[in-house]
Amino acid sequence: MSETPPESPDFDAMTRDIAEVPAVEVIVTVAVNLMSAAAVKLGLSEEGEKYKDLDEARKLITALAGLLDGGATEISSFHAAPLRDGLKSLQLAFREASIVPDEPGQGPGEKYTGPVYG
Repeated sequence: MSETPPESPDFDAMTRDIAEVPAVEVIVTVAVNLMSAAAVKLGLSEEGEKYKDLDEARKLITALAGLLDGGATEISSFHAAPLRDGLKSLQLAFREASIVPDEPGQGPGEKYTGPVYG
């Protein structure tokens, strides 16, 4: 039984791949990943409560809001508008999932977006 050594990553190819990706695509991809992770931590996945962790969700939602606040002018409203809608939905879901909801303006990411009302 011969063992083959694990292949080392081709960093040159990875660098070329990254260099070819437009910044808008990178920002949108990161935003979608943050949204997906936040949804899971809010218990919105199929297994719901198993992965629910509101502290982690708060961090992810705040990071998403900061990214969108800082990057919105760079990615155009075509890309930013649906991401902002998704962010607002996550903020509202967080408010619903909380036993004691935050005051308006104090919820996750609201320092970037302003108060979110249902």
